[in-house]
Amino acid sequence: MASSSLRSNLCSFAAASYSSRKQSSNQAVVIRCGPRDNRGPIVKGRVLSTEAIHAVQALKRAQRADEAKVDELVSRALSRLIKADLLASLGELLRQDQCHLALKVFSAVRSELWYKTDCSLYADVVAALARNGMSEEIDRLISEMEEEGLGGSDGRGLSRLIKALVAAERVESTVGIYRLMKRAGWGSSPTADEYVVKVLSRGMRRLGKRDVADELDSAFDNLWEGNLEKSSIIIND
Repeated sequence: MASSSLRSNLCSFAAASYSSRKQSSNQAVVIRCGPRDNRGPIVKGRVLSTEAIHAVQALKRAQRADEAKVDELVSRALSRLIKADLLASLGELLRQDQCHLALKVFSAVRSELWYKTDCSLYADVVAALARNGMSEEIDRLISEMEEEGLGGSDGRGLSRLIKALVAAERVESTVGIYRLMKRAGWGSSPTADEYVVKVLSRGMRRLGKRDVADELDSAFDNLWEGNLEKSSIIIND
């Protein structure tokens, strides 16, 4: 009797187990995948094309083998890259702190027909040079920029460049940016960006150029006050 009951129970358990497995196999299993690490999303502009990767690798190989071949490679290989790939190559070299190569690529960028003065690019290059203690190269770069002019640079890029120069403690180069601003008509334009002026003024004081900061504040304070008076007259009329 006991043996028969035991066999009955075992058969019932086996049938229930089989039924449970069959039912589970017919159900869809949802798998939720979390992030594999702490990396953020891919940032636009950081994805290199095959052409840009090959250009960066070729430049680094040429630098290791024969420095004299780098200039030839820059003129021959980089000239075939489209704008996006050329800028991506420059950004990648700066990220890797390959500053000597980055300067050559930046020179190639500035020789392109589509290039217009871009203070944000200058800021990126200055920041990389500062990280690597290349102070003389920073001053040389800004000296070249003074010959190039500000062009249509926006306030955001200009403020980034000023901050990079102040952080690198390049006094004369920062004063050079002020000269560029005056030459571009910043001291007489009613549309001058107040934030850029404040960034430059604070930077001058931090670098010990209080006289330049005072001159800057006076020039732009008078300009903005004059604009307010004109606006008040128009409104009253």
